[in-house]
Amino acid sequence: MKSPKETAAVESADATAIAILGWLAGEPELLSRFLSLTGVLPSDVRHAMDDPGFRAGLVDFLMAHEPTLLDFCAATGTQPETVVAAHAVLSGPHGDIDF
Repeated sequence: MKSPKETAAVESADATAIAILGWLAGEPELLSRFLSLTGVLPSDVRHAMDDPGFRAGLVDFLMAHEPTLLDFCAATGTQPETVVAAHAVLSGPHGDIDF
């Protein structure tokens, strides 16, 4: 069972992912690129938002290109640290992956 702090972190990260999708909806070229990279059809985006991996992908998309991250932050009033925190929560732990 998740602690209240963990639950709040996940809810905040999910809200950030939703905000990113909302912002991308107003940026047709970026949205098209994101959907192309994910293979998700525009008609399937609503259903894809139920997938934690898709939400992680939204945040990862911003994290992969600093100018896009900063454009999102400026347009939405979001602090870059908020996106970084969402990325950490949604991407999960990487330190204990055994290759």
